[in-house]
Amino acid sequence: QVRLEESGGGLAQPGGSLRLSCAASGFTFSTYVMSWARQAPGKGLEWVSSIYSGGSDPYYADSVKGRFTISRDNAKNTLYLQMNSLKPEDTALYYCVKDIVCSNNLCSRDFGSWGQGTQVTVSS
Repeated sequence: QVRLEESGGGLAQPGGSLRLSCAASGFTFSTYVMSWARQAPGKGLEWVSSIYSGGSDPYYADSVKGRFTISRDNAKNTLYLQMNSLKPEDTALYYCVKDIVCSNNLCSRDFGSWGQGTQVTVSS
């Protein structure tokens, strides 16, 4: 059974940083593309970033490019998202996702495996 457990969310000031983690189990983590998505209040599920199984060629939504860094440790079955230069518009529930399916950067929870999410709030 696939299990994805996010942690590391919290309250940050604008310009601050947070590091999210996702502990994965129940599948061969090292062979899957993994992703982060987020949902702000009243909005749809927005794709944030994805990383290939070997950790190469990460790719990002334009809204976070240059500020967020996705990485993974296949030995620890863990996915990370380093978030720097945070903005109030980054406030959202952040999800770790296996087999994400999105169209025009909006994703569906009907596909793939999703964690429960970790809340990130950016406010002064």
